[in-house]
Amino acid sequence: MNAIDNLQNIADKKYIRFKSTKRNDNRVQDVKGQSGLDKQQKRRRGASLVQFLRTELTRGYQLENDEERFSARREKIYSFMKIPREVEKFMAYGFLQCVDSFLFVYTFLPIRFMMALWTVIVRLFSYCFRNERSNSKTGEQHLRPREVCDLLKGIVVISCWLVTWKVDTSMMYHLVKSQSVIKLYIFYNILEVGDRLFNDFGQDIIDALLWTATEPRSKTQSGSQHLGTLPHLLFAVTYVLLHSILVLFQATTLNVAINSSNKALLTIMMSNNFVELKGSVFKKFDKSNLYHLSCADVRERFHLMMLLLAVNLQTMKEYAWKAERLAVLLPDCIMLLLAEVLVDWVKHAFITRFNELRSTVYRDYTISLAYDMAETRQEMAFSDSSDLVARRMGFIPLPLGVAIGRVLCTTITPSAKPANFILLLLAYLILIALRILNSVVILGKACDLMSSYEEPENETVSLKRSSTGTDIRNPNLSTTMLSNSAVSLNNVSLNEYVPISKTDADHEKLKAESVATE
Repeated sequence: MNAIDNLQNIADKKYIRFKSTKRNDNRVQDVKGQSGLDKQQKRRRGASLVQFLRTELTRGYQLENDEERFSARREKIYSFMKIPREVEKFMAYGFLQCVDSFLFVYTFLPIRFMMALWTVIVRLFSYCFRNERSNSKTGEQHLRPREVCDLLKGIVVISCWLVTWKVDTSMMYHLVKSQSVIKLYIFYNILEVGDRLFNDFGQDIIDALLWTATEPRSKTQSGSQHLGTLPHLLFAVTYVLLHSILVLFQATTLNVAINSSNKALLTIMMSNNFVELKGSVFKKFDKSNLYHLSCADVRERFHLMMLLLAVNLQTMKEYAWKAERLAVLLPDCIMLLLAEVLVDWVKHAFITRFNELRSTVYRDYTISLAYDMAETRQEMAFSDSSDLVARRMGFIPLPLGVAIGRVLCTTITPSAKPANFILLLLAYLILIALRILNSVVILGKACDLMSSYEEPENETVSLKRSSTGTDIRNPNLSTTMLSNSAVSLNNVSLNEYVPISKTDADHEKLKAESVATE
């Protein structure tokens, strides 16, 4: 019987095996504890409430047994807190690129258009008064591709601006204001969707126009079929005109929301930003998709600021430019901008959290924009900087430039006096100075980013094989760019001067996917 009782006691004993991250750690603890009381003694004594509370209050923790998991959780919290700062760095640099592309429409595009138009006039006179055979030998009867592109862009902007001049914005304001709050909310959402669709499709129309007008004849004769330059020009004018009217409707709806006594519409529009979280936070994102989403957020923020500028100009004109009205407008505008910024912070923080992305991914995005900006400043660039920004961020400056120009012409109507013309000339020179200053800033930042990115941590040197077959080292691009805004490097694409390493593989993959999508 004693043997049977001993076996029964051994069977009644229960053990707990602790799981640890360390190897060969198989600690086993007896449930009975150090007292070694058997089952019969426990039944006699019983468990008291005081002992239960004492155990709950004095039970210890051994977090060091799972050090890796807790350290990873802490790093995720730190990365979550760094997201707003990294996002704002990327947003600031992308915002400056949008400013550069937008100011190009008002500063250098008119000058380039006049230069191209003067070239056309001069060559027409030379073609009429000189021998046609001598002109055909020199090849002066054809325009250069940049002159053709400048002429077409100028024609599109001028024709759309003349048509929008006939649009009555006051009638548009009263038409929008007569609607109910719910209708205006739905109407504003429809305008947002239309604006995104126009941005996605509009750049293709402009690119098709420019390529059709500048396509070499050898390509055309070899079998490349197209409708012709004139139909593509009509498509481009129609697109820019419709998009400009849509932007004017957006500004008018925002004007009604801010200036109405009932702030319900403004509240609904602000809450509409938070609805955006539901459509983006819980989706699966990789680095490439997050890059396109970040660029779209940059364009959306710049677009909102331009709309608020149009609203302030129209409202200040109606109130005779009184400073008291500006003090009423600024709080609502600041609230809209703060809501946009807060939504961007929360959205990107949770997207990176749910998709296991580090905060340094936005630094790679900024470097990608820096390489794109530097590439457009080469002596023989593939496209203009405004076109490249439009393709990368979905920001097309022509419709927005036409709409803002229409607002400026209606709000600021100087009389035909010499002093007013002098003020207009000074304003134009100030815009040119701002555009030059902005270009210098973003190019200098691009140099800093590229130089810091190209300094290898493991002393790896990027080598590129030249046309002669010899390996050459990566030159100091920042020195070349600062000495001349048009970078001239023989047979060199700046985007290829990236040292390939384990840490840079993701960035190279990102740029390859971005080029493929374009």
